[in-house]
Amino acid sequence: MSPTSETGHAGRRLVIVESPAKAKTIKGYLGPGYVVEASVGHIRDLPSGAAEVPEKYTGEVRRLGVDVEHDFQPIYVVNADKKAQVRKLKELLAESDELFLATDEDREGEAIAWHLQEVLKPKVPVHRMVFHEITKEAIRAAVANPRQLNKLMVDAQETRRILDRLYGYEVSPVLWKKVMRGLSAGRVQSVATRLVVERERERIAFRSAEYWDLTGTFGTGRTGDASDPSALNARLSAVDGRRIAQGRDFGPDGQLKSDQVLHLDEANAHALAAALQNASFAVRSVESKPYRRSPYAPFRTTTLQQEASRKLGFGAKSTMQVAQKLYENGFITYMRTDSTTLSATAVSAARAQVTQLYGASYLPDKPRTYAGKVKNAQEAHEAIRPSGDRFRTPAETGLTGDQFRLYELIWKRTVASQMKDAVGNSVTVKIAGTSSDGRDAEFSASGKTITFHGFMKAYVEGADDPNAELDDRERRLPQVAEGDALTAEEITVDGHATKPPARYTEASLVKELEEREIGRPSTYASIIGTILDRGYVFKKGTALVPSFLSFAVVNLLETHFGRLVDYDFTARMEDDLDRIARGEAQSVPWLKRFYFGAGDGPEGGTDAATAAAAAGNGDGDHLGGLKELVTDLGAIDAREISSFSIGDGIMLRVGRYGPYVERGEKDAEGHQRADVPEDMAPDELTVEYAEELLAKPSGDFELGVDPQSGHQIVARDGRYGPYVTEVLPDGTPKTGKNAVKPRTASLFKSMSLDTVTLADALKLMSLPRVVGTDAEGVEITAQNGRYGPYLKKGTDSRSLTGEEQLFDITLDEALAIYAQPKQRGRAAAKPPLKELGTDPVSGSPVVVKDGRFGAYVTDGETNATLRTGDSVEEITPERGYELLAEKRAKGPAKKKTAKKAPAKKTTAKKAPAKKTTAAKKTAAKKTTTAAKKTAAKKSSASSGTKTDE
Repeated sequence: MSPTSETGHAGRRLVIVESPAKAKTIKGYLGPGYVVEASVGHIRDLPSGAAEVPEKYTGEVRRLGVDVEHDFQPIYVVNADKKAQVRKLKELLAESDELFLATDEDREGEAIAWHLQEVLKPKVPVHRMVFHEITKEAIRAAVANPRQLNKLMVDAQETRRILDRLYGYEVSPVLWKKVMRGLSAGRVQSVATRLVVERERERIAFRSAEYWDLTGTFGTGRTGDASDPSALNARLSAVDGRRIAQGRDFGPDGQLKSDQVLHLDEANAHALAAALQNASFAVRSVESKPYRRSPYAPFRTTTLQQEASRKLGFGAKSTMQVAQKLYENGFITYMRTDSTTLSATAVSAARAQVTQLYGASYLPDKPRTYAGKVKNAQEAHEAIRPSGDRFRTPAETGLTGDQFRLYELIWKRTVASQMKDAVGNSVTVKIAGTSSDGRDAEFSASGKTITFHGFMKAYVEGADDPNAELDDRERRLPQVAEGDALTAEEITVDGHATKPPARYTEASLVKELEEREIGRPSTYASIIGTILDRGYVFKKGTALVPSFLSFAVVNLLETHFGRLVDYDFTARMEDDLDRIARGEAQSVPWLKRFYFGAGDGPEGGTDAATAAAAAGNGDGDHLGGLKELVTDLGAIDAREISSFSIGDGIMLRVGRYGPYVERGEKDAEGHQRADVPEDMAPDELTVEYAEELLAKPSGDFELGVDPQSGHQIVARDGRYGPYVTEVLPDGTPKTGKNAVKPRTASLFKSMSLDTVTLADALKLMSLPRVVGTDAEGVEITAQNGRYGPYLKKGTDSRSLTGEEQLFDITLDEALAIYAQPKQRGRAAAKPPLKELGTDPVSGSPVVVKDGRFGAYVTDGETNATLRTGDSVEEITPERGYELLAEKRAKGPAKKKTAKKAPAKKTTAKKAPAKKTTAAKKTAAKKTTTAAKKTAAKKSSASSGTKTDE
């Protein structure tokens, strides 16, 4: 089919997609006559700061980027890093006869298409082109059957964006003032943080209980085999008809929930075991019933994230990055979906592969269909599956590494979803015996046999609990009948302790958010990424651990913004936003109720009432809006918000430079204070550990007086480690042109606060030491730096092997070092700190090494730095593989080529005054921040990540 314009002649069609990778793939399917270009994600958004807001806007509009007084009109600006791309798109459009907007099919994609239309202002026919897989057939069908833009979807996305902006920009400043600068609050991220913090609170409050039971090994007297074992293991289940207490019978306070169960302590358990040693045992009952297990539904976004975490060790963000590449290169269907529906084409392809690979006996008579379990799911979309009308097996794809592993997971799950049930039998055997003291003891054993594996031949779902039995696990019991005599070969006594609730993993947190109907599948990866990046949560292995900082943030939000972090309200808000998307509610009245409260804006509507209630501070009757809430906060004691009692008069406080424990009032007699390791899990900070921290030397250690200057010399423990410094006399100017800075030096690694001497301090503060000058008169100095002792001559630095060389190296020795060729890298490779095993992707051994910027994992090709919360001692192989997978998903770092500045004409102007150190730092910080923001925007756009404010 040749493209034709409205005038009937061959014309050119411009197709705009979101990513360059997708553009390249689609261009190959469309051929000549089509120009395919990428928008590279969003081309415009709400302004990120007042400087981006046009001058005609003033007041609150400049701060919020939304005109709340005029129907919440958003102020959109073209992103600075997208202006060149917009110019290119306009140039291409000027040469085209038709425009096809082919962005993603979800709300975010619909909004991007609308923004493109608004910015490009096309004068040619515009079509909305949608597809959920990138295959030749799907792309050509999408071109042949375009539709119009869905304004309801655009309105829904715009409402979410405005809501998130109002929430973030109004609540975050409160955190800056009362907790710490740089923090953020978000509609879903704050609730997700609260979930993680509440789980840690449960762990802190948890009290373990000890309980005991018995396990018996009972022989049948027959010679057994794999299908009919000769013995079975059974656990004591009841004594005199009273059930034996297990872990589920204890509450979090360590007490039994009911007195109807028998709690065995260690002494009673041993006594009972002794009384049963010579008892006769027989089968009391055998209960057998059919076992049947149906296949799991095809993947949607959240279940894919959960399984990739369990089976591949991927974080949610890594899963979405790898899935994005698979989608853009035509291997899978669209990966942001809440639907479990398969098209007729997909069902046919899956059934064909079942027959081909497993045989007709594994194929059910009728195709399987799966009902959506997600509220407000968009069933018109498909589940995540291999693309095309014939699925490529993993071996046929040519994929490698993480992309191969994720594709294989999706392929297996999809094929398995169209296979027969697994069937078998489950058996429960109860064994009875009478103890020497006349007690009736009942043991119980459960077994399961699978007679037809069905879908399990292709795929078995993983579990969040590493100790959980998977569905395909069989437990065969001997074939026994009621009344059969058994021999007690061994009876052992087993002690147990109840465990606190497990911390969330990325997989289980995604599952929890979805079950509570909070957030949407497209945003879960970015939400988890945000709370990790903000320092609210860090990882220990795969567990998500809240930082002490997050406790302070959640404490403030719960106290003063209770409704905004209420789980039920957040879920109801999602319902209202979905109603707006369906045209059942209006955006502006809803936003008015949420922001201004019940007294403003149009009346009526469940959505409005819910929004009004949302802004309340927890009293239920208050129907004020968010604006009133942040304006009339009242007095907030910042110290109280960030303080938590440990016990025994010890307080944990979250300060500007991190968490610390304190006993007594500052400047009072007996006052104690000690920093807390930032990577410590809150439930590990016990009174005993806090006492240990407080007992360590802290504060100023007076070392003596410098005989030359007469200044007192002290040792201190600072944020970046122990150091020595001089105490300047009162009245010494600390700022301004005549400011005097005290001499300061970090302690060597071999030194400690409680052993450093005055002589040591004076030697340290004498650095850097001038060693001498070379033949050309260039000065050589010996200095102690972040990475150890070194020599410096101009811009040429050379490492020294020992700290003492700083004080005794001679000029001749220094010149000899500089006479040698400069070493690139380390002279000899250090042995690894830890070996983790073989990486499942590269097949190479993974080890932990010590690098310039700290410990890192490597398989010889990919290096990944350990994160906050990871330690060399505790890191598991799975965590190492996850870090490498995340690094690979990001791809190789791109080198930037600096543009050569044009030569400037020399003038006789007076040289400007040099910036002060503070000014330089401020300028550098601004430059770095701007660079980070630009990089973050580019990363988000290129990866297709959907984000919240």
